Amino acid sequence: MQVVIDVAIPVFGIILCGYLSGRVRLIDSNGSEAINSFVYWFALPPLIFISVVETRVSEILHLDFIISVSLGVVITGIIAALVGRYLFQNRGSTNALHAMTALFSNTGYMGIPLFISAFGEERVLPAIIATVLNMLFYGVMSAWVTATNVKATGDSAPNIPKKVFHSLIKNPLVIAPILGIAISSADMVVPSPITNVCRMLGAAAAPGALFALGLFLVGQSISSSLKEVGWMVFLKLFFQPFVTAFLVFYVFDMDGFWAMSAILLAALPTGALVFVTAQQNKVFIQRASAAIVVTTLTSVITLMALLAWFANE
Repeated sequence: MQVVIDVAIPVFGIILCGYLSGRVRLIDSNGSEAINSFVYWFALPPLIFISVVETRVSEILHLDFIISVSLGVVITGIIAALVGRYLFQNRGSTNALHAMTALFSNTGYMGIPLFISAFGEERVLPAIIATVLNMLFYGVMSAWVTATNVKATGDSAPNIPKKVFHSLIKNPLVIAPILGIAISSADMVVPSPITNVCRMLGAAAAPGALFALGLFLVGQSISSSLKEVGWMVFLKLFFQPFVTAFLVFYVFDMDGFWAMSAILLAALPTGALVFVTAQQNKVFIQRASAAIVVTTLTSVITLMALLAWFANE
């Protein structure tokens, strides 16, 4: 129970602070965008970069962990797409977003802060690796959404892969670890002033990301298509962690910390980028919004339970 008090309550407490500040209009939409931009461009990337630079490449390329997390995402996505197509009668970009909502974890804005709070910055690497994998899956799913919604977006099919590639290479959460791996592989030493700047900016990543997440939740509706939303919540918070747990315990012989990390990261709520993609494509907006809110609120209980379980192992 102590781990819940020491870790989970502060994490969700900061989210609540962000939500309340937006709810009572202490921070308006412009302020919310500014905080989000700071976290995305100036806090998370330096934290990821310096963490990767100070880690051996052999530790970063933890294949059992990478495969387990990836298979958990892929299996969840396949089940979601099949059920979305044949049970909920979704088509095209709508079904693509249904699957994305079920598989896309909020590793950047919640996973990394949670790991910092629970385990310290020196053990945040699993969350960083999962964030990079997540962005790659996001690129693939975004391509699927856009390709099946060409009329609404105005993109021509041949331009879609190029557009997705450009978005990935401009993404600071992808660039930072790649640059870090390159420097680590070359055995280069980052000058102390740069290291200190990265650490100072990175220190703002956890509270800033959680606060920004709380601001995002303000005004989001949960009243749309509750049966389908409930199904996506089940897939995201229960099915994906279950599949991942099966893989780490019965398929791969993984270190205890890495195994628990894979499960914890799979159990994170749906990331807000799903809502952004829905808005850009003008489909599935209400259902994506509802799923993000419900998975975030429900994860208060599920993540607390997982942290308590891990603490007793």
